[in-house]
Amino acid sequence: MEIVDTLNKTLLNRNGSICLLDIDIYKQQASMYSQIENVISVLSDMQVNKSYVYTSKSGLELGLNFKNNPTVIDSIWEEEILKKIHPDDKLKKYIHELRFFKLMDSLKHEDRDNYNVVSRIRMKDKNDEYKFVQHRMFYTYSPCNNKLRFALCLYSIALDQSILLPSDFLIINSTKGEVVVEDKLNYKNILSQRELEVLKFVGEGFTSKEIADFLFISVNTVSRHRQNILEKLNVKNSIKAFNDSFY
Repeated sequence: MEIVDTLNKTLLNRNGSICLLDIDIYKQQASMYSQIENVISVLSDMQVNKSYVYTSKSGLELGLNFKNNPTVIDSIWEEEILKKIHPDDKLKKYIHELRFFKLMDSLKHEDRDNYNVVSRIRMKDKNDEYKFVQHRMFYTYSPCNNKLRFALCLYSIALDQSILLPSDFLIINSTKGEVVVEDKLNYKNILSQRELEVLKFVGEGFTSKEIADFLFISVNTVSRHRQNILEKLNVKNSIKAFNDSFY
């Protein structure tokens, strides 16, 4: 998926001086969240491309049965959790996280701890049915090199399971109690449903032939949809259309 490759290049701290923050302190914090709030807590270390998953009883409700606590993953992506997220919400989640990083990167170091992500997403539970889950994400930047070091993600079953409420993606200033950015996908008012489907696959890096196979249409039809997308969004290529539509 192209957006994941972009996030990897953006988030992983592979250059510059070594961050000297003590990871054990942050592991303890992740563990405490898991115990006190009964959430699934994931601490991702951008310096070594590794994650630590702390589970809880709510994890069992979502069909997540990690054998170790924490479970150590050699990636910043917790795939066992991510694969349970509704495909549409997962793509929006990735885009929203990149938007959050860009916002944080534009702020002064001392202002960054004011902000976090709060999202309402659909995830499959132990019965393979979609349930609304609250996802919160916090970033910790290194005082050593001013680069992103840790991301802490918290997953908990949402109190309100009403299907009348949509998935929600917010960036908030928790100090002021204000919503800074909310997801407004205005492109839905411009593109047809089929064009949206094509654009989604384009953003995930699939070729026109692969998209045609997925949607059971001809390659020529895919090409026509791609051309319509460019004209409607007034951009020069499909990747720019994807970026402009989702960012």
